[in-house]
Amino acid sequence: MATTLPYRDINVHSSPSHYAFSSPSSPSSPTLVVDRPSGDLRLHDGKLLGSKRVSSIAGILGIIKLRLDKYVIVITKAQPMGRIKGHMIYKVITTEFLPLRERPLHDHDEDTYLTLLKTLLKTSPLYFSYSFDITNSFQRQAQADPSTPFWKRADDRFFWNRFVQTDLIDFRAGGGSGYGYRHSLGPQPAVDPYILPVMYGMMEIKNTSIKGTPLTFILITRRSRHRAGTRYFSRGLDDNGNVSNFNETEQTIILNDHASGGLGGFEGSGGYQNGKIGGSAGKEVQVLAYVQTRGSVPAYWAEVNTLKYTPKLQIRGVESATNAAKLHFAEQIRLYGDNWLVNLVNQKGREKRVKEAYEQMFNLLVGTSSEKIESDGATDEKFHVVEPDESKAAFDRLHYVYFDFHNETKGLQWHRAKLLMQQIEGPVLKHGYFRGVDMPGDAARVEVRRQQSAVVRTNCMDCLDRTNVVQSMLGRYILSRMLIDVGIITEGENAEDDAAFEFLFRNMWADNADVVSKSYSGTGALKTDFTRTGQRTKAGMLQDLNNSITRYVKNNFMDGPRQDGFDLFLGTYLPSDSGIGSMLHFVDRRPLFIQSIPYILAASIFFVLVGSLTRRAPEATVWPLRVLMLIFLGVAAASLNFIWSHGTLYVNWPKLNTPPWGIEGYQDALTHVQQNPVIGPLVGRHERGKSDARLGFLEEGKKRIE
Repeated sequence: MATTLPYRDINVHSSPSHYAFSSPSSPSSPTLVVDRPSGDLRLHDGKLLGSKRVSSIAGILGIIKLRLDKYVIVITKAQPMGRIKGHMIYKVITTEFLPLRERPLHDHDEDTYLTLLKTLLKTSPLYFSYSFDITNSFQRQAQADPSTPFWKRADDRFFWNRFVQTDLIDFRAGGGSGYGYRHSLGPQPAVDPYILPVMYGMMEIKNTSIKGTPLTFILITRRSRHRAGTRYFSRGLDDNGNVSNFNETEQTIILNDHASGGLGGFEGSGGYQNGKIGGSAGKEVQVLAYVQTRGSVPAYWAEVNTLKYTPKLQIRGVESATNAAKLHFAEQIRLYGDNWLVNLVNQKGREKRVKEAYEQMFNLLVGTSSEKIESDGATDEKFHVVEPDESKAAFDRLHYVYFDFHNETKGLQWHRAKLLMQQIEGPVLKHGYFRGVDMPGDAARVEVRRQQSAVVRTNCMDCLDRTNVVQSMLGRYILSRMLIDVGIITEGENAEDDAAFEFLFRNMWADNADVVSKSYSGTGALKTDFTRTGQRTKAGMLQDLNNSITRYVKNNFMDGPRQDGFDLFLGTYLPSDSGIGSMLHFVDRRPLFIQSIPYILAASIFFVLVGSLTRRAPEATVWPLRVLMLIFLGVAAASLNFIWSHGTLYVNWPKLNTPPWGIEGYQDALTHVQQNPVIGPLVGRHERGKSDARLGFLEEGKKRIE
């Protein structure tokens, strides 16, 4: 049975009553019609008369309902990024929102929703292919049924536009809920080619060589759509077992695959993928791939923004998160096999509590366990390995390894990070990597010669900077083992011996670090000078300082709207059409006095600067101006002190799904201000537009350690 692939060319026809989507390269296929303004979906055989062609698009990203209208989101421009086994991979460059109402209605919230979504899509690294499933690793692809429709094979975690494709998917299933279509007509398989899965993450494809042997080197990072968000507004674990900032990174080399070269034309036909056409004469097309994961510490914890550089850490009782952690690791074991949990947080200071929470959670999961500590002169605790005594628990395939990264590498001794590699080298070699060979004459079949039976799951506090260094180190090690196994290099040699390839390898992993970091924290990664050059440099330290300052500004003052954009696009917040025009969500409900302080600060600084820099007449009296400047200087200092002392009131919190700890911190800070005998009367006891219903999802009776 032939595989159903998405249409690569779609024309959009518009009329006051509908949008019509059709593929000119498949004239016999039905036209997808979206009725206006209802959003009902239907299929129409042949061309739809009475509509004019608006444009050609690369694909339908999805359909989303906001307060007043529905919008069809289409991909208007896509950039080719390279080929994998002959299949072209594209990056989404521009999108467009097609409103279903001919004369769009406007209110403040609707316009804000659209701005949030457009900003998110403009800044998101989104990738897709019409014929290659980039949401699944090569190992999972080898186990998939090629006759299954393309979108159904996509990994749900990395099917980033899954929510906005709900209308099309439900219509395809033939349901009759009334959301997106009016009548139940039974399954509609003709809709399959209109459903295009899109992945959020990083992808680089390079045609290169090592020791004179040509190969394709690929690095893919897939970001999970579950519990996606920004750095301080998405931490830890949710009740469904999803962790923040979960990413799957796959490093791949493909040998003897000449079909992956170049960017022009369509993706390769079936002949490109077999050993006769795709590869060198008489040589097999081989795929060798290794997967790693990263994700936040699986416990209930948060960092509360207060405008301080280091936020306030909250950890809820570990026992309360046990069931959620079981869901998380049960899925990880099912998908990847054994999990080697590499924890890189500090063993001293504020991070120590996160380390202890992780270890307590692990002990609760594996039951009876033994601990072994290896020490040396560099630190009191170099490694902390926890293993179950017997196979008594369902989670005996979890193995915990602690490595104090900052302490071990202090003084720019980055080579000491290899001590961790020595600790996990045995398990990495034992569990191996994926190795598959394309079957000659059958483009859809792969002969699996080796499978990866475990994964290394790495984390630090953010799962960014330290994690990136360790993952690239592990990637380099496993790459050398791959090359030795296929005979490109000999035992004792390393991939890094080839200077040209080492330069490419380092920069691809540094690019990966920057993309993952920017997606979560808003800036590129720290320590990428080490990843790119193999050594710490002064220029790299200055860049890290710049990134750290930028992160501080973005995480406190700009991440709220970004989190709202994630919540809208991924469906964790559903806009309501009630209260239209009341602007309940995005209006500033803080008391006027609280709102006015930053403006008073700015005005005071402006007056002081003007008074200091303005030229005065020689006969002018100076002391009145100086008195005023001193007064305004005092007002500026008082305003700055107020903002700094009550920072939670000035953090730009998400407006749609405000975190419980954000609401608690805000209420505590406001109560503190109201109790002040001088300022309290100016603030009042109630916020404008405040509703206690906003506090309904706070979990009562939960113990928090602060």
